[in-house]
Amino acid sequence: MATDYDAPRRKDEESEDSIEELKNRRNDKNSGIVDEDEVEAAESFELPGADLSHEELTVRVLPRQADEFTCAACFLVKHLSQIAKTKNNLSYCIDCAG
Repeated sequence: MATDYDAPRRKDEESEDSIEELKNRRNDKNSGIVDEDEVEAAESFELPGADLSHEELTVRVLPRQADEFTCAACFLVKHLSQIAKTKNNLSYCIDCAG
């Protein structure tokens, strides 16, 4: 069915609210939303180049596993499926051999 968007719209008196009612509803919806402290919100953001010397990281380091190798070019530990070539008993990953 085609709609004529230029035709005047019918006004249903039951569905229209007065301006005062709409303003009151708007105020009621927003009254309890803002309860977050700006300082608490700002603490969760980290700026690039921020001094993190006082921070301490705890990471569990595992030794190289039987199905891993260390790339001779980038020195990253990778899975055996990433070996591109082996030369002089040194293995190279796909990223470094390309």
